[in-house]
Amino acid sequence: MRFLVTGSAGFIGYHLCRQLLAHGHQVDGIDGMTDYYDPALKRARHGQLSTTNLFRAHEVMLEDMEALTRIVGETQADVVVHLAAQAGVRYSMEEPRSYVSANIVGTFNLLEALRAAPVSHLMLASTSSVYGANDMPFAESDRTDHPLSFYAATKKATEVMAHSYAHLWNQPTTIMRFFTVYGPWGRPDMALFKFTRSILEGKPIDIYNAGKMQRDFTYVEDAVEGIIRLADIAPTRADSLAADPAGSPAAPWRVVNIAGGKPVELDAYIGAIEAATGRVAIRNELPMPTGEPQSTLAATRELERLTGFLPSTPVETGVRAFVDWYRDFYKV
Repeated sequence: MRFLVTGSAGFIGYHLCRQLLAHGHQVDGIDGMTDYYDPALKRARHGQLSTTNLFRAHEVMLEDMEALTRIVGETQADVVVHLAAQAGVRYSMEEPRSYVSANIVGTFNLLEALRAAPVSHLMLASTSSVYGANDMPFAESDRTDHPLSFYAATKKATEVMAHSYAHLWNQPTTIMRFFTVYGPWGRPDMALFKFTRSILEGKPIDIYNAGKMQRDFTYVEDAVEGIIRLADIAPTRADSLAADPAGSPAAPWRVVNIAGGKPVELDAYIGAIEAATGRVAIRNELPMPTGEPQSTLAATRELERLTGFLPSTPVETGVRAFVDWYRDFYKV
């Protein structure tokens, strides 16, 4: 199969492309190499992927409608996995305009490009943050009208934009709501990366709410396995008419949580990092930050029903894999 992956130099995008290439698929990757975090890490990821002629890299911003339309038309992909986005809950309070540009305008441009060159399956990355103030476990059929951050609001916007295009132009679309994905090659703005770096350097780490926050952590290889299995299961209008609980009554469109449904307390997560590094964290205790949920917990029935798979990598295993990668990559 031919895949087009946006955000291919990003964290999840890199791992997805690597697995697709290992399965013998042709992959075109689009990434704008923005400076939200060190572009050298992104280029290193693309460098790893470019060792095979099955991979072609395109350094393009999704806001560039002309270039994006040309690439979408030329690749003739069977499946498009749209992972590119401006990420980060806290950063969205500092630079909200970048979220409108990357997430809303970028996604709109991709939807328009696909209207001219439709594919068998569009897979669009969203986030558990869209559940906002909902009660747990977060189920795909829940209303998501109360986001707690502007980041979540923009991702919610992309979900409903994609629904309208699925309805109007019959573009099969799956929305993937990821829950705290972590692992090797992770983003420097994420807790695991920051905690590992600070612990190894003997610097304090910021711990919110006494470490009593809980997250439904998902190891990146498990998340990628979920994406690949879902790629072959594009929703249809028949699914919608059958009242698929994760689907739509009007479009070939569905939502699927990508998570294992087993939340871990932040304190335990930090303990796993301490065990993997062999060092004790210096703690800087801080109150609960604005825009962050106390806990996340996914309902996982739909992912298991559709694919027969659930993420199951223990946090201790995933954290150790990250620490091993970090030590090797940064030579510490």
